[in-house]
Amino acid sequence: MDNKFGFSESNELSNSSSICSVATNAETLSSEPSTAPDISALRRLSENLESIFVSPASDHFADAKIVLSSTTTNAREVPIHRCILAARSPFFKSLFSGSSPAAKCSEFELKELARDYKVGLDALEAVLAYLYSGKVKPLPKDVCVCVDEDCPHEACRPAVDFMVEVLYSSFTFQISELIALYQRRLLGILEKVAIDDILVVLSVATMCGEACERLLARCIEIIVKSDVDIVTLDKALPQHIVKQIMDSRKELGLYTLESNSFPDKHVKRIHRALDSDDVELVRMLLKEGHTNLDDAFALHYAVAYCDAKTTTELLDFALADVNHRNLRGYTVLHVAAMRKDPKIIVSLLTKGARPSDLTLDGRKAIQISKRLTKAMDYYKSTEQGKASPSDRLCIEILEQAERRDPLLGEASHSLAMAGDDLRMKLLYLENRGLVKVICISAWLLLLHLDNL
Repeated sequence: MDNKFGFSESNELSNSSSICSVATNAETLSSEPSTAPDISALRRLSENLESIFVSPASDHFADAKIVLSSTTTNAREVPIHRCILAARSPFFKSLFSGSSPAAKCSEFELKELARDYKVGLDALEAVLAYLYSGKVKPLPKDVCVCVDEDCPHEACRPAVDFMVEVLYSSFTFQISELIALYQRRLLGILEKVAIDDILVVLSVATMCGEACERLLARCIEIIVKSDVDIVTLDKALPQHIVKQIMDSRKELGLYTLESNSFPDKHVKRIHRALDSDDVELVRMLLKEGHTNLDDAFALHYAVAYCDAKTTTELLDFALADVNHRNLRGYTVLHVAAMRKDPKIIVSLLTKGARPSDLTLDGRKAIQISKRLTKAMDYYKSTEQGKASPSDRLCIEILEQAERRDPLLGEASHSLAMAGDDLRMKLLYLENRGLVKVICISAWLLLLHLDNL
């Protein structure tokens, strides 16, 4: 089996799947050792229970459902069977027992069951399928593959996201076997995971606590030796973990004043103003003359953490270098590619951001965006009348910008002056029906029509 997508290194798997957590101690059941008919019977039992979960024809046997979205237009439901889940998971046994309102409920919001981290449909189904069948299957290829054709797909963001979602779900539903398995899987790929994605793994490992002690320790070890700055750590992790990382850096002599100490009070005031979307306060603070947007890395901060409108208003000050690099060597466009907001990317490109600039490890914004985007979502056709997914828009915008490298001169200036409404019109056009790519001529046509 291909190691990129499966768990062939695991003893739990055989022929791409295996029956786990089945009692194998013959002493507890019989003095006779397990025989081939016993194993065959267990396999049939596993297959029969699995069919109840995977077959739509069995949905009418379900007595409850887990809902992934509360909106009527985008609701996704997974039918479940209380008796099976209660028998397999202490969490569900407790949920369905007693006289609490939840015990009598037939519909459960996933965000109420798994409160601390967002879990997608694919991860939920993988965990529930294990509870029904006792089988752990290989990582689903369509879910764990990014858009970058040069990526081996062992440790790109879609693969990491799926694994941490399964890990967190397994922790929430108290499934110790899956916790152990996915902890091992993540430990096996950590060296290949992008450092910013390590923060995602570390965040989830922190939620799981002692159940993921080895994963937590290894993630902290990697981050301690990395160039991740204190502001990024403070935004991504709990304070006690940030303190542990800072203390470890000091002990190892890795503490540098620039990246490990919090910004001075003037920079912090600008950051707090941006957190409040108070651009006018930022303007007033700049007039005091204690710092400037570049020294405060204000554009990087706004792009990473603030509303797109706030970022655009900050850009309109025309007081910052849009291609300025932060302490880690990222330009503002690199950070925008990580944020995956097409409105912010367009705003930066119209102000002269260079899509050809490389990170210190040789990546362009388009490569960052592709590694973060699930191929299944990117290539999925969009229903007529609906907006294209933002991930796909980001990639298409950056691809076109690379060909134009970037929107320059009068076209860029005119678009920048046109305002948010016009600037965003092209982003939400259905690209199969009205326009295929984002190009200067299309931008100028929209500008012309808007002025008629």
